[in-house]
Amino acid sequence: MAAPGFLSCTKCLVLALVFAIAAGGAFIYSGLYPVGADDRHTPLTYWALETLRERSVDRASSGIEVPADLDTSERLLAGGADYNDMCAGCHLKPGKDESDFTLGLNPAPPDLTQPHQGEEDLESRAQHRFWVIKHGIKASGMPGWGPNHDDERIWSMVAFLRRLPELSHEQYQVLTARGSAEAPHH
Repeated sequence: MAAPGFLSCTKCLVLALVFAIAAGGAFIYSGLYPVGADDRHTPLTYWALETLRERSVDRASSGIEVPADLDTSERLLAGGADYNDMCAGCHLKPGKDESDFTLGLNPAPPDLTQPHQGEEDLESRAQHRFWVIKHGIKASGMPGWGPNHDDERIWSMVAFLRRLPELSHEQYQVLTARGSAEAPHH
């Protein structure tokens, strides 16, 4: 038989949970939270969304096998042309600090021309980037390219991203030009 103090504590916890759910529902249905892309999130909201995104992608991408040939020139050339066509408008290219997309999206897409500012190793970063390119991120403006791009093509974009921060504007132009190294469209 449970002690009387335990029952009252359990009742308090249940009541607190019911109140929290009711308060959360009231807040959601009130429409008070500004959802316009030109109104920045609060620091707490930004932290919660970013933490949820990073933990989710880390978990989902952890078992992905990274190809051994990721640093080949063939992958770099194929991935460069696709990056220029599909990604540079949001994630920029060497010599460009902003675009119409970067100014209008909230949160702003990461500038992939800058060196990565994280502690993850190259393999983890490759897994993470592959998963994000293939599946996208809900409600962020990042589309999932998996439905119309095969894994080989996505890995080529990941290969290009490894080298992108090192490229000058001129090198970028050469590596992203469509031509004899054009990626197959699957």
